[in-house]
Formats: sequence, structure tokens, C-alpha cells
Amino acid sequence: MTGPRDEPAQVVVGVDGSDSATRALDRAAEEASLRSAVLRIVHGLPWVDPATVGFGLRADRDRPPAEAARSLLQLAALRVTDRLPDEPIEQELSAEPAATTLARLSRTASLSVVGTRGLGGFAGLLLGSVGLRVAAHAAGPLMVVGREDAAARRGLRHDKVLLGLKDDSDAGAARFAFEEAERRGARLKVLHTWTRQLMRIGQWPVPPRQDVRAQVRQHEELARFATAKQAEHFPDVAVRVHTVPGPAAAALVEASRAADVVVVGARRREGDPLGMRMGPVTHAVLHHAYCPVVLIPLG
Repeated sequence: MTGPRDEPAQVVVGVDGSDSATRALDRAAEEASLRSAVLRIVHGLPWVDPATVGFGLRADRDRPPAEAARSLLQLAALRVTDRLPDEPIEQELSAEPAATTLARLSRTASLSVVGTRGLGGFAGLLLGSVGLRVAAHAAGPLMVVGREDAAARRGLRHDKVLLGLKDDSDAGAARFAFEEAERRGARLKVLHTWTRQLMRIGQWPVPPRQDVRAQVRQHEELARFATAKQAEHFPDVAVRVHTVPGPAAAALVEASRAADVVVVGARRREGDPLGMRMGPVTHAVLHHAYCPVVLIPLG
């Protein structure tokens, strides 16, 4: 994927020196390498405290904020270069709020990446204010990097992409998930959840056996129909469709234990100043998934 005038593809990541942002930086560098893309490292307002430039290094308290912020970017770039010497890197120190900058750059980026919490956040707020604003207004795919499982920390992979599928309105998310699986040489698990419809006998809700079987078939057909076009376009991707009765959030979080990335769609109402509407399922997955989550803006 390339931007206007065939400019090189870019992966954009926001950094502030926090542990969460450092995990996001490391993952963004891997994603840029996978895509043969330029890694653009961004630091926006509020600039880093001059007393600390992040990554475990402290600076002179008298250092001007802009100088400390530039040092933060340079340290971030050096961290990437140590791991991926050939990765092309750009740095941007923005005078805009960090969320505004990242949302603007997401319009042309192949992927934007943020951590779950930055410096100065509340301990109980798993997705910080910058991450929430970027998630609401991102114009392209946004990866949110939170906790990662033990396998990921050891550099191991599950070789699996997980797609949370509601119905065929998730076509954009499905396409990204297939592309991601092909790019990684990974399997794709499509997870579609549904709620059982019960009939009542007297005061008691009873699921007739034949009705349950019919519901299972109906939802299996729905999930296969919603992914059929992408499966045809990506014949080399090994895909399995799972339909599970029960709450979507719990099923996706549990399935994320054995995935490298979760892909979910986020709805956007046209002209809505609040941007994408993240429902309870998306919020739960962002906060509790065991691997990074990619939000795909949907119309």
C-alpha cells in the first residue's frame, strides 16, 4: 500500500517514553518491517517532562522541553535501529496535541500504533486519554498494544490472526484480517458469536433442540457468507470459521490468548463529531485482550 504520489507506505507510532509506548514502538517497528514501510515516530503535546526523556534515561531538569522531546525521539529511533538496522525511520516532533497529530497522520498511514497507557495516566485507566481520542478519530487501521502473553515476550508467535465478525457489514475488517494473515503467513480464525433465542413453555425459557440446531446453521451460514468474498481473493490463507453462542467480548478475549493480533471493526456515524463509536464489546477487547488489537473504521 502506498500513499499519494506513490510515496512509501508508513507505519505511524506515538511515543512518550512510557513502558506502554515502548511496547507500541517495538511492535510498530515489526509491523513496518513486515510491510516494507517507513516507520514514523511521533511525539506530540504534552511534550515529555525535561526531567526524564524516557527509556530509563534521565536528563538535566534545566533542559528545555523541546530539547528533551527531541532526545526522546532520538532514543526511540536508536532503539529501533539496534533491533532492525535496515528499517527506514522518520521522526516528528509536533506542536499539536499527540492525539490530534496521530489522527491526522492516520489518514495516509498503512497502520497507526499506540500503547494502552502513557505517562501520568490513572493506574486503573487501561486505555489512556490519548489512545481513546485516537481510537475515536483514526481514519485508518489503528493497532492498540497492551499486554502481551508470555509467548510474545519470548519472541514466539502463534501464527494466527483473530477476526471478530458480527455480519457482512464487517467487510472492511475482514479484508484487513485476510491481508494480515497473508502478510504473516498465518492462519485466520474468524469468530462469530450469537445469542440463543429461547421459546417459553409456561414461565420457563426452553431452547427446543431443533431450534438450537437451526440457529447454529443460520449463524454458520452468515459467517461463511460474510467472509466468502475475501476467502476467494486470498486462496492461500488457511481460514477457519467458528460460531459460538454467548457474549462476544468474553469469547474474543479468551481466543486472543492464542492469537498474534485481533481485528475488530469500529462503527462510525457520518458527520458524528465524536468519531468512531466503540461499543462495550470493542472496549472490553481493547482493555483485556492478550495480544494487540487492530480497530478498522467502518462506515
